[in-house]
Amino acid sequence: MLRHFSIVYKDGSGGESINGKGNAMSRLKELRKYIDKKLNKMEDEDKRTGAIAHLYGVSLAAQMIAKKRNLDPELAAMAAMLHDMHAYKTGSYDDHAHLGADYARNVLTKLELTTPEETDIICSAIYHHDDKLNVDGPMDEVLKDADVIHHCMNDMSKPIKEKEQARFDRLMKEFGIES
Repeated sequence: MLRHFSIVYKDGSGGESINGKGNAMSRLKELRKYIDKKLNKMEDEDKRTGAIAHLYGVSLAAQMIAKKRNLDPELAAMAAMLHDMHAYKTGSYDDHAHLGADYARNVLTKLELTTPEETDIICSAIYHHDDKLNVDGPMDEVLKDADVIHHCMNDMSKPIKEKEQARFDRLMKEFGIES
């Protein structure tokens, strides 16, 4: 059973915790530890390095976007860390967003890091993240946008995918960056 705790530190700052496992951001650290163990089992070093760079890059971008949009940066980062894990585990991107949402739900349930409502938010973002042409819920959009930022800015020598161009242009405008 999940129990939600509020924590107040000596300096007066506070945080939230699930199952009394420390401050709120420790949930993200715990998830990253779990994901790192899974990624480190990948035999192909180039694929492993690419997966780590992508998940951590999208996670950082998701935190920044969520914070700017007054959404929960921790949940955004958690969704980002899980969003392509099914594809990395299976080696297939076939229906990876939908199957990845199921994978994420299983991981989050196993680790008991989130409430059912938080799990639903994270899984919805993962489920919708590959549909870059449609607009979905606020956290869904954060993950899509973070994914696009990483795709487009990780290697700027590559052309931007057609399905990501309009979203990338909107993001550059939102962040006051001239493209």
